[in-house]
Amino acid sequence: MRRRTLVLGAALAALARPARAQVDPGTRLVLATATPGGSFPAFGQALAEAVREADPGLELTLRPSKGSQENLVLLRAGSVDLALVQGEYAYDALGARASAADRGAQNGSETGLSVVAPVSTSPGLFVVRADSPIRAVADLRGRRVALGTHASGLTVMGRSVLRGSGIDPDGAITPILLDRAGDGAAMVLDGRADALWGAGTGWPGFRVLADAPGGARFFGPAPEAIEPILALHPSLRRVSVPAGALRGQETPVETVGSWSFVLARAGIEAGAVARLVRAMDRGNAALARAYPAGGDAAPRNLVAAVPAAWLHPESAAYLRETGALR
Repeated sequence: MRRRTLVLGAALAALARPARAQVDPGTRLVLATATPGGSFPAFGQALAEAVREADPGLELTLRPSKGSQENLVLLRAGSVDLALVQGEYAYDALGARASAADRGAQNGSETGLSVVAPVSTSPGLFVVRADSPIRAVADLRGRRVALGTHASGLTVMGRSVLRGSGIDPDGAITPILLDRAGDGAAMVLDGRADALWGAGTGWPGFRVLADAPGGARFFGPAPEAIEPILALHPSLRRVSVPAGALRGQETPVETVGSWSFVLARAGIEAGAVARLVRAMDRGNAALARAYPAGGDAAPRNLVAAVPAAWLHPESAAYLRETGALR
């Protein structure tokens, strides 16, 4: 009888324990990034660490990819939960979703994609060795220019900058498309490329060239070319890079850039998105310390970056809760 009493008492005590004593199995989300050596893998790693610090039960598993174009394919197939997508690709995909909704489509390939959080504005710049005779976009005519990887939104933006500057990206220069984003800086250093296009003051290729013996020179489009460039795509923005943002950059540079985003697949668990958005907000200071433009990834920046209709419902709810979105 005494044994039965002890067992019953233990069972009642277990039922009386508060819910917080239960083991939280955690939440795991797979995030597609890009090829090694680019800004997306660097941002993804910093984001995963910041999220883990802010919410230890939430894990981001990083999946390398070929870049924004493949990331959209992975999202549509449901092969990943989240993906980093550059502005031009994101705007085209989400704009197609909006068009499908206007037509009354319910199951279009784009209708399930949504924006969870921002990444950064990523100002675009060309970089050459400091001893190069190339000093402006006009000097790139006839030169070998590494534009980025085959499926990267960065490459699309570089082509827009050249086209808006009056330079045919396929005829007036020799475009070099990379298998890995990190290869471009090495090609400039050993002479296989005359210039490299990149984006973001924290972009690894920029740091490699700036830190190399002799240093590097950075420049954007001519002032009169910026408006024609902006007219080529709605995702593009005018961006100013302050003096000293990059080693050896002594004066401000006016250029263009575009927001990149964390996009979600259709059917992603709402609770997981809610946890991620909150963790990104709480961990923004840590992200800014680990990644140069990490402060841009604060969820509130979505309000000015994309139409509210493109937001994941949990992202929109959090922005309303914090007063950022009415």
